[in-house]
Amino acid sequence: MSDNNSEENINKTPHKMSRLAWPKAKYGVVIAVLIIIVVNLIFYKDTIFSFLK
Repeated sequence: MSDNNSEENINKTPHKMSRLAWPKAKYGVVIAVLIIIVVNLIFYKDTIFSFLK
């Protein structure tokens, strides 16, 4: 009987975390890609603008 209870509890969200609103994973991926692009533009703006001249 205890094996059934432990299998059911593995996939449950912890009580304190269940009240939080979790964003969809695709939004996190989009935000991560945008952050990477913006940081690269900041660091390599001189190189990028030299190609445009």
